[in-house]
Amino acid sequence: VPCRIERVDVPALAQRRGLAIEETARQARYAFLCSCARAVGAGSVAVAHNADDQVETVLMHFLRGAGLAGLRGMRPLAWMDELRLGANFLESPPQPETRIRLVRPLLEVTRQEIETYCHEQGLEPRFDRSNLDRTYFRNRLRHELIPFLETYNPNVRQVLRRTAEVVAADYELLRVHLAQTWPDVVRSESDVAITFDLKALRSLALGLQRSIIREGIHRLRRSLRNIRFVHVDDAVRIVREGKVGAIATLPRRLALTLDYEQAILAEEGFEPPAPSVPRITAEGLAVSVPGTTTLPDTDWRVTTRLVERKSLPKNWTQNANPYLAYVDASRVRAASTLALRPRREGDWFEPLGLRGFHQRLGDYCINAKIPRRERATLPLLVCGEHGEDIVWVVGHRLDARYAVGADTESVLVVRFARG
Repeated sequence: VPCRIERVDVPALAQRRGLAIEETARQARYAFLCSCARAVGAGSVAVAHNADDQVETVLMHFLRGAGLAGLRGMRPLAWMDELRLGANFLESPPQPETRIRLVRPLLEVTRQEIETYCHEQGLEPRFDRSNLDRTYFRNRLRHELIPFLETYNPNVRQVLRRTAEVVAADYELLRVHLAQTWPDVVRSESDVAITFDLKALRSLALGLQRSIIREGIHRLRRSLRNIRFVHVDDAVRIVREGKVGAIATLPRRLALTLDYEQAILAEEGFEPPAPSVPRITAEGLAVSVPGTTTLPDTDWRVTTRLVERKSLPKNWTQNANPYLAYVDASRVRAASTLALRPRREGDWFEPLGLRGFHQRLGDYCINAKIPRRERATLPLLVCGEHGEDIVWVVGHRLDARYAVGADTESVLVVRFARG
């Protein structure tokens, strides 16, 4: 019978990959089988996992703190590219037509039944002496823990297998709900980060929240296996109870960070792309009145024009554009030239609508849920000899002292736009 043999230095490979010996050996075996199948054009690979292997797998996952995916154990049918072997083992992502099935035809047959069959047929199975090495976790379960549990319940193996089937059915139902919910809670997704709508995520049932987090981790770290419950639960706790800036540390240098109205799952230290909002970094950028001024190093510009109050649109008080403001021109003229600048220590203003209430700009940014990363470059339209008076926190709130009032005759229309 033609056969193919390949040797792999598992300890050396484990050291390079930063994985345990058992996991490295598993990945190397499956990668080898996948390679063999492709070489001969096979559509399936059959492996000899049996019912006792299933018991050990379920128990191992239980002791390590797995979720439903782990507690359901091995499945009779899977796909090789779903085994989370990682790019280090699979040369390239398979095309749909070249996907290779992994089948386990003996998964409901016990080890004793297989040995009995071999004896009756005069077959001598190959014995792997490493299966006796109790330094490996699985072997300790096989030779120590499971026999001990059988002293409490002789049918513990059947119980664990039956439990795995019940969990598998519940898991499939949860996956259906997950697929339906995912588009509603994900604002954006890339290979390096997933942004969740925090309000939508918080509205979900606890079990579905855990599934969303676990799915996000798998999408960003496809080769990661056996995500522990404690990691997922820590992330969910942050989602449910955390404040802005709270961080949950996850495996493989991932982190879940809370921002205003969103939760970002990404590599630790990830900086989201610069938002498409106007930014200002330099002090004292004079604004032409009337005229157009371009913000340095951006594609934003600010245009100003002077109009009579009576020529304003009828619905100007219902202005819904955050980058359009109507300012009392006479009050601005009295305070000197207009300019743009970023925030300064000690900035304050009188937010329109708060009836003369003075508020520190920093407190306003927190209350208005302006992301921390945007605050340092938030444009402020200012006047005064040294630009100390805030006229408008651009994109957010006008200062009440410069708002159009009953006695206003001339209006300065200020509009920010891109391009």
